Amino acid sequence: MQKIIIDARIRQSSTGRYIDRLIEHLYTIDSPYHYIILVAEEDPFISKKDNFEVVTCPYKPYSFNPLNQITFAWWLKKLNADLLHSTLSPLDPVFYLSNMVTTTHDLTLYKYNRTGQLPAVLNYIRNKGYQFFMWNTHKKAAYVITPTKFVKDAVASKFNYPKDRIIVTYESSEPPLVSKAIAPNPKPQKYILYVGNSFEHKNLERLAQAFQKVKQNVPELQLVLAGKRDYYSEQLEEWIANKQISDVLFPGRVSDEELKWLYQNAEAYVFASLSEGFGLPPLEAMAHDCPVVSSKATCLPEVYGDAAVYFDPENVEEMAEVILSVLKNKKLQKKLVDNGKKQLKKYSWKRMAQQTHDVYEKALSKNHI
Repeated sequence: MQKIIIDARIRQSSTGRYIDRLIEHLYTIDSPYHYIILVAEEDPFISKKDNFEVVTCPYKPYSFNPLNQITFAWWLKKLNADLLHSTLSPLDPVFYLSNMVTTTHDLTLYKYNRTGQLPAVLNYIRNKGYQFFMWNTHKKAAYVITPTKFVKDAVASKFNYPKDRIIVTYESSEPPLVSKAIAPNPKPQKYILYVGNSFEHKNLERLAQAFQKVKQNVPELQLVLAGKRDYYSEQLEEWIANKQISDVLFPGRVSDEELKWLYQNAEAYVFASLSEGFGLPPLEAMAHDCPVVSSKATCLPEVYGDAAVYFDPENVEEMAEVILSVLKNKKLQKKLVDNGKKQLKKYSWKRMAQQTHDVYEKALSKNHI
């Protein structure tokens, strides 16, 4: 029986949903393979099928230590697998040279570095290291999996990678949350919503500026920015306070009950991002009948189709105008909700897993070993 390693060490991060749904639906596929699921030391993941073996990995992701890079590659080699699936392209060790495929979710880090709390020089070195890891992975991979055609084209261009070996496997939204809807505290009134992290490419400073302009026409409006509290959200909150932009709420990481309430009661979900590989949160908003207003950057029009109205994310005036046009037009809101229901039907986690399984078969064929 051929063995496939699925690197799930970042399963508990924001990319973890992709890994969870991949494994969940691989369970349902009648497969001849034995899967080895690599998990982090603190991960409680338990396999649901006999041919899915869980192995705790002693190596942390994103290590720049040359000794760790060498020993991790040797450790992987000793697992005696026929294929490694690196579920995020900078994850695999530089010196691992055996058969592998990789998932590249986006190329955002090539344009928007996460500044973090490191000194500028160390941050620059770190980001260059991540970029090298991505380059190295794409030079080795038998196939590259991307979540959109936009990312496929970007990978082909950036790494001179053959397009016929880049496979698009669209991701999917979750079904509507089944939990009871409970308002967060403090309870927002009339508001527009964003859910997610506060990284630079999420463009939340411009969103706050556009919101301030919309308030001139809708003075009772609030902006809710939900997501875990960290260095980036604290920096954003400080920036908004310094700009004296009022009525911006930071509820932090919310429960499923609170998230359901926020989606169901928002006037609109606004996604101002400068760069995405797929963009799941607006699809979640659509699943809860929330109208979506989105940036037209990168892959977003490809993913949302006519289920969103779009703006230039670098143009604050245009962003404000488009948001206001949705708030003032009930007919347009209903159209977006109806189109959202149709758009969601185009995506399936089960289909994504089947397509990924097909990639495994290709990579394991004699032509690609």
